[in-house]
Amino acid sequence: MGYPFSPTRSGYSFLILLLSCLLFTSPVDSSALRPKSDNNCSALNHFHDYKSKCAYLKSIDPCASQGFIDYLSFLYCNFDGFPLLGQSLLFLWLLVLFYVLGHTASEYFCSSLESLSKLLTLSPTVAGVTLLSLGNGAPDLFASLVSFMGESKGTYDVGLNTVVGGSSFVTCVVVGIISVSLHRRRVRVERSAFIRDVCFFCAAVGSLALILVYGKINLWGALGFCSLYAVYVVFVYLSWRFGGESCEFDVESVHKRGGSLGEPILEQRDDLDEDVVVVVVDDGRCYWKLMVWVITLPLYLPRRLTIPVVSEERWSKPIAVASVTSAPVLLSFLWNWKRNPTSFEAGVVYITGCSVGIVLGVVAGATTKKSHPPKKWLLPWLVGGFVMSMTWSYISAQELVALLTSLGYIFGVSPSILGLTVLAWGNSIGDLITNVTMALHDGDEGAQVAVSGCYAGPIFNTLFALGVSLVGCAWEIYPSSIVIKTDPRVLESLGFLVIGLVWSFLVLFSNRMRLGAVMGIGLLVIYLASLSIRIVQTVGDSH
Repeated sequence: MGYPFSPTRSGYSFLILLLSCLLFTSPVDSSALRPKSDNNCSALNHFHDYKSKCAYLKSIDPCASQGFIDYLSFLYCNFDGFPLLGQSLLFLWLLVLFYVLGHTASEYFCSSLESLSKLLTLSPTVAGVTLLSLGNGAPDLFASLVSFMGESKGTYDVGLNTVVGGSSFVTCVVVGIISVSLHRRRVRVERSAFIRDVCFFCAAVGSLALILVYGKINLWGALGFCSLYAVYVVFVYLSWRFGGESCEFDVESVHKRGGSLGEPILEQRDDLDEDVVVVVVDDGRCYWKLMVWVITLPLYLPRRLTIPVVSEERWSKPIAVASVTSAPVLLSFLWNWKRNPTSFEAGVVYITGCSVGIVLGVVAGATTKKSHPPKKWLLPWLVGGFVMSMTWSYISAQELVALLTSLGYIFGVSPSILGLTVLAWGNSIGDLITNVTMALHDGDEGAQVAVSGCYAGPIFNTLFALGVSLVGCAWEIYPSSIVIKTDPRVLESLGFLVIGLVWSFLVLFSNRMRLGAVMGIGLLVIYLASLSIRIVQTVGDSH
């Protein structure tokens, strides 16, 4: 059972999403995408103490900062006598950014997408392969957008390696763990769904490899690459509608589990506005819960007060009014971040943002009730929540990419290998938790959904996340083509990814589509081999 399929409305939602992603990007000022030139950052290796490095950084423009914080200057200019403390703070901040990015996607972004799917009356299957995949792939999507189209355009190799690394992790490690865990149950996956997903994923990987080998792509090529995902969505819907396939995705069941991105690093108090005193319980855990609440409060409040939420269980009229009032003010602040705050243009933006916020707050206060969220004019609320959750996700991803780039300079490690490992693992932890849990506890049907999700997510990340980034870059320089420097190691990683897909295909067919330990162990070995080779190559480069 589901909502009737509406191609027009689903097309509108896809177009709105594409335009929204492009709005959060900066113009590309070059027809070439190259790994970020050292811009004198590599010269830091010639200095052996923090004071000299700090003095050098003050004498040049920021060379590795595309976020709100210049992490290199933060470390070298403030922790001369305590380098270990400074590095520990950076790693702690890295965990915080992973938490904010994942939690914003699961609690706000996915909630907006689920509500929009109901309002647009999308079928469960189409909603699953579009909105659910978007919820799962939101961290990779925003990391890719920032890497390709952020202020420092030369970090595209971070985003590219993140998507490739995340796809390898999910299709090899997650599928491998599921296969090993279920080998005694001998679960059989659906043949037609598996063939469809693997073939489309191989086509996606092959298309990406051709782009990298050719070394350049124009706007029409980028649109064609991105539109392959629309072809996949249509094919999934037709398979479900006329081929007798069961619905591989159930948005409701996934969100009942607490979000498609799995549990956050820290336990979050989302009922904060209902009853703060609930934190204190009558056992020894009250102090731990209180400490977690205090730690997460500074991370929770700014988002809660700027992202409109209209769900029944989280509705609060005072906070809703505050969120629609504060959201335009936050957007005006972000717009003016790089401007002179005393300039006339910045003043106009601030006045406009504050005025719009006040008007929206007054309207929201007059048209909503304290007892329940609004029933009419729901679309503006959902669009506002969608835009603001995108804003926070983009901010988090921007800081994450900037921090990883800085850590690469600090420890002499290529940022691309950090994208392939640290960023890819952090963004894929949710897939690991959600899919493995679903496979172990939801029977054969849960295992089918989990395995299908392990391929639909990477297909989305490869075709849509990278595709939107390429479209945005090509749009700014049309009719010229963007030039991408070919990295043989990315092609090598793509080769191992295809090997993993072929291994899964061959073993499953030889085992009558049953998951087994041989398949799982083989996938884990393939991933470890690919990762080991990249690490050895990176270590060799550093020496």
